[in-house]
Amino acid sequence: MLERFRLDGKIAIVTGAGRGIGAATARGLAEAGADVVLASRTADQLETVAADVRGFGRRALVVPTDVNENANIVALAASTIEEFGRIDIVINNAGGTPPRPFLDTSPGYFERAFHFNTTTAFVLSQAAAPQMLEQGEGAIVNISSAIGRLRDRGFAAYGTAKGALTHLTRLMAADLAPKIRVNAIAVGSVATSALETVLTDDGLRNQMVQGTPLKRLGEPDDIALCALYLSSPAASFVTGKIMEVDGGLEEANLALGLPDL
Repeated sequence: MLERFRLDGKIAIVTGAGRGIGAATARGLAEAGADVVLASRTADQLETVAADVRGFGRRALVVPTDVNENANIVALAASTIEEFGRIDIVINNAGGTPPRPFLDTSPGYFERAFHFNTTTAFVLSQAAAPQMLEQGEGAIVNISSAIGRLRDRGFAAYGTAKGALTHLTRLMAADLAPKIRVNAIAVGSVATSALETVLTDDGLRNQMVQGTPLKRLGEPDDIALCALYLSSPAASFVTGKIMEVDGGLEEANLALGLPDL
C-alpha cells in the first residue's frame, strides 16, 4: 500500500515554497519521487529548498515570483509546461494576512486578503487545469485555515478569504471531476515564522498550546504529510474534501485581547 503514496515521474508546483509549510511540502513531494517547481518572492530561500529537492535525486525549478500578480501566476504554469512538459500536482500554499481589528480593516485590506489567499489559488488552478485535463489526471491541494470555519476577533479579512478558499475547493472539485481531484487542508496553529509574528511572548504561545486539544503546535511536516496523501494515488477516491489538520480545534485557541467596540 505504501507504493500508492509514491509520486515518481510527477511534476508538482508549490507556491510559497521558500519556507514553512510550502518548503516542507516541496521536500515531502520530492522524497516521494516528484520533480518540484518552487515559487515564492525570495530567491535565496527557494535555492535552499531546491538543494534539498535535488538531494532526493529529483529535479527542481526555481521561479522567484510574486503571485499577487495574476500574470506571474499564468507565467509560472507556462514555465512548468515548458520545462517539464506536464503539470500533475498544484499546491496552492501562498497566502496569509495578519489579524486586524474590525474597524481598522479597510476595504482595500479586505480585498488584498481575498486576492492573496483565494484569487491566487483560483488563477493558478485555472492556468494548470487545461494541461491536467489533456493528460487525463491531476491533483490540486489548497492550503486553507481553521479560521475559515471558526470565529475569533480580528480575522474578518483573513478568515473570510480562507472560508472562501475552502468553498472554492468544493466548487472546483465539482467543475473538474472526474479527471482532476481538488482538495484542501484546513490548517491549525503551525509553528512557522508567520505564526511567530503573532506569538510575541511565551504567554501567548502557552495559551495557544493549552487551547489545542493535542497540547502542541503543529509542525510544517504535519501539513506536508497530508498534502502528500492528497496529491498521491493513495487519495484517488478523494475530491472536494477539506482535511482538518489542526490538533483537534473546535474553537479558536488564541484570544488577541481585542476589546469590545
